[in-house]
Amino acid sequence: MRNDSRLSRMLHVLLHLAQRDGPTTSEAIARMLGANPVVVRRTMAGLREAGLVQSEKGHGGGWAIAADLEQVSLLDVHRAVGGPRIFAIGNEHPNPDCAVEKVVNEALQDALHAAEALLIARLSAVNLAQLAKAFDERCAAALEKTPR
Repeated sequence: MRNDSRLSRMLHVLLHLAQRDGPTTSEAIARMLGANPVVVRRTMAGLREAGLVQSEKGHGGGWAIAADLEQVSLLDVHRAVGGPRIFAIGNEHPNPDCAVEKVVNEALQDALHAAEALLIARLSAVNLAQLAKAFDERCAAALEKTPR
């Protein structure tokens, strides 16, 4: 099964946009991601509707950050891109007649609810500013290691 990479790809885009002074075109973003500009525009539209980015049409237009990076969590971005349910694992029959299947469903549901709550808490606890800071620190460390 193929992974849904919209969250990681859009986090990548948002961090690049945060580093830029002006707007970035869908075509430039598509080249960065190895994607189609139409797919980029469709995905970015969800970020725009959530107030995370803004777009300008025409010459000199493109996409730019519209939100405070401190206020945007990874969970916000996941929701804005229309990310899939946190887990695709589920029960074949939600209300079975079989007692064994009821026991199995209950065990799975408890584990899935606990895992989902943990993941949501972690995604909520990290914001874009933290990622941008970590990126800046890595770039600075790489520069320090570069021979002059």
